[in-house]
Amino acid sequence: MDVPGVVRSSRDVAGGHRVTLELEGDREAIPAILLLPNAIATDRVPAALLLHGYTSRKERMAEGIGRALLMRGVAALAIDLPFHGERKGTLDQLSFRNPLQLVGAWRLALSEIRLALDFLTELASVNAECLAIVGYSLGSFLSVVAAANDARVRVVALASGGDLPAETPFASVVRAAADPLRAVRKLAGRPLLMVNGRLDRTIKASQAERLFAAAGDPKEMRWYNGGHWPPPSEVEFAAEWLAGRLRRGRSAERRA
Repeated sequence: MDVPGVVRSSRDVAGGHRVTLELEGDREAIPAILLLPNAIATDRVPAALLLHGYTSRKERMAEGIGRALLMRGVAALAIDLPFHGERKGTLDQLSFRNPLQLVGAWRLALSEIRLALDFLTELASVNAECLAIVGYSLGSFLSVVAAANDARVRVVALASGGDLPAETPFASVVRAAADPLRAVRKLAGRPLLMVNGRLDRTIKASQAERLFAAAGDPKEMRWYNGGHWPPPSEVEFAAEWLAGRLRRGRSAERRA
């Protein structure tokens, strides 16, 4: 298995292989988990980049939506975002009273997302024309902005995502660097799925509704009667939805 980056371990799992590795970042190594499905040697598979939420880590995405995608023949790459998981530093170093510091961390994360997408496009087993991005909570904000500026991302799925809260500190500064509404409008023509909880107190229903209203078609909204983390049934739905959209992209490429 030819995988770029520094491979730390590799083992077989149901549906394929699980590889822990480090990607080369501009400032430090980026810990990652790569899930590769079993496939015919000549067949390149679709892939998705997975971005976790605030205070979370790559393992939660890999073991949730990543495993569900793997069982459907879709590769997945989950990374630790700056100040999370195995990364240097801690979230205590970030101050919400210092918008410039937060913008710096945001831009670093977006830069590393581009590197992760580069990594996926370079994998011989991955179809670079069939890439998705999947974000949860903080990862959903990053996902929509990253996808808006990278045409390689053909499909977008957001869990517990939405517009910025109305009471965002330094709102004008934050929106200048990362405006979800402006970004989501650039996704028009690319399939978008939003999965949100009616009882979510972190990303309120009104925030999700604003983002969905700003998005162009094709788009789909899924509501569940719960809080911030989607239930297993919604994770399975999202995996099936993603696999279906990515398979359509692969079929279109073959016809071309």
